[in-house]
Amino acid sequence: MQFNIDKQTLEELNLLGKFRNGSVYSLFSNTKTRGGERMLEDMFKHPLVDAKAINYRSKTFLFFQQTGLVFPFDVQQLQSMREYLDTKTSKYPPAVLVKTVINRALSSLVRDERFKKNVQGLQAAIMTLNKCFEFVGSFDLRGGPFDERIKEIKNILSDKQIEKIRNTDIYKDLTTGTIAYFDTILKGKLHGQMEAVLSFIYEIDVNIAVSEAAKRGGFCYAKALPPEANVLSAAGIFHPCISQAVGNNIRLDQNGNVLFLTGANMAGKSTLMKAIGVNLYLAHMGFPVAAASVEFSVREGLYTSINVADNIGMGYSHFYAEVVRVKRAAEGASMGKRLLLMFDELFKGTNVKDAFDGTLAVTEGFSDYRQCLFIVSTHIIEVGEALKGRPNIHFVYMPTVMDGPHPRYTYQLKEGITEDRQGMMIIRNEGILELLG
Repeated sequence: MQFNIDKQTLEELNLLGKFRNGSVYSLFSNTKTRGGERMLEDMFKHPLVDAKAINYRSKTFLFFQQTGLVFPFDVQQLQSMREYLDTKTSKYPPAVLVKTVINRALSSLVRDERFKKNVQGLQAAIMTLNKCFEFVGSFDLRGGPFDERIKEIKNILSDKQIEKIRNTDIYKDLTTGTIAYFDTILKGKLHGQMEAVLSFIYEIDVNIAVSEAAKRGGFCYAKALPPEANVLSAAGIFHPCISQAVGNNIRLDQNGNVLFLTGANMAGKSTLMKAIGVNLYLAHMGFPVAAASVEFSVREGLYTSINVADNIGMGYSHFYAEVVRVKRAAEGASMGKRLLLMFDELFKGTNVKDAFDGTLAVTEGFSDYRQCLFIVSTHIIEVGEALKGRPNIHFVYMPTVMDGPHPRYTYQLKEGITEDRQGMMIIRNEGILELLG
């Protein structure tokens, strides 16, 4: 089973993209190696859906955060080792020896660089293996979350053939036979083990980068619960990409699976929803989350409708695009999937009467799917009044405080339904009516 999320949700939450302005990925993209970067990207693209695996990864990141390790490997040597292992070689020692003899001769006769580059790659591999052996040997294995990975790599590096290679003096001129033998072992016979060592090093790179980001941001690690618990509970949750963001407490569960959010425009409804979506996604990756504490039941997917635009190519109006989004979410819920569904200002592309009727009907309909968690925001507060008879709907709002004629936003959730109506006041404050004469 995989975590279901579509392209629009990824874009609305700005989750991916190393060079995309303000992306969540960019918070963690401080890896040192290309392999580490690819591993980080893969984690972002494939959130976990097993509570045990999520909690294990979170504990691993926390372990690295507490130890404060600095990446101990030489990046240039790692790249050279990577290129060395990627150079194809025969599985048969005599063929490898013949190739090495030919390349060595060519390097002297016509300045062919292949032999030199191969020796440099071999030297880099030996230095990296020794550094890795030293690194894993520095850990005091006391039942920590990373102990098994350390043991796996220790076993590989303790292999007699690898030990012999590690103990080679790389500053001495190696014979052609020795180079050919080492190539046969590292590129052929034990190639899988070498790949495992490099993967381990990339994993170290990611663990350090993520744990450093957690420390910088003051993040915590969420606790994953089985899907059946149907809980999302967070204290002080905030958007990780917003400086000095205000934290809020939220809770959704089986008996209160709908959060109905009201508030004036600019009060912070959309940002709160994005904060919840981003952090739930990070939590499913086992990554640190922007909150004081989080507990969540594993979801099968995340679906948002926050910045829906019209689609000229498809001939969709803004309103019809909204309807299509809601339909796709309804299809997922009706199939029995455990989802988090978030809709911001439903049906704002149509008239107020239809928006009221549509928001009311959709919220009532989704609230019956207790296996899903649902957040809907609107500034049509009359919808909230019509929903008050449903015990599984929790009403909260983002308040507006008036400083004289000017609104101020606290971004701090309160219980209930807002009565704020500042639209005309803002229009007057901007002097629009005077301009129109």
